[in-house]
Amino acid sequence: MLNVLIADDHAIVRTGLKQFLESTGKYQISAEAKTGAETLALVRRKVCDILMLDISLPDLNGLEVLKRIKRERPELPVLIFSMFAEDELAISALNGGAAGYLCKDSPPDQILAALRTVATGSRYVSPGLAEKLLEGSIPAGRKQPHETLSPREMEVLVLLSRGTPLMRIGELLHVSVKTVSTYRSRILEKLQMDSNAELTRYVVEHKLD
Repeated sequence: MLNVLIADDHAIVRTGLKQFLESTGKYQISAEAKTGAETLALVRRKVCDILMLDISLPDLNGLEVLKRIKRERPELPVLIFSMFAEDELAISALNGGAAGYLCKDSPPDQILAALRTVATGSRYVSPGLAEKLLEGSIPAGRKQPHETLSPREMEVLVLLSRGTPLMRIGELLHVSVKTVSTYRSRILEKLQMDSNAELTRYVVEHKLD
């Protein structure tokens, strides 16, 4: 029996999935999470064999959660389970390391097929998405601006968005103020912005903190 972690901020979705999956006798819901932070904490505790992850979480964007999980546990299969149509986010999710992408209105047999596939270490793509990819009707996923940042630049970005002074950032990251200033300049350039206020707005809009 495989242990599944469900990360979704809607209790009705978690309850419905739990009842459905456990009724098959092949899956056990080992844990549930309502936020990105809860998801990351549970993943670090290694409570699951598969993660079903919603993109719309209240604190962190699901794609950012995926990115962090892949840095810490690259072997964990993450199945994105979202209300957004495949055309909108599937390619970005798959490029980000997701093992598969499912819409929440997918039929039960498709959900089970996806779980069986990702459990074996393979990637799952729905028949509809596979057809669109073959036809070339879905463009290759474009990276979000912050996805071009290095892990250290991401750390500096988040700290800047909190209003942390450069000297304090240097102390926290054990680097000089001059180095922090260099990181800040690179971040502004990559995100095509001019001020810390714009960086803060970007972090809030993309739920990166």
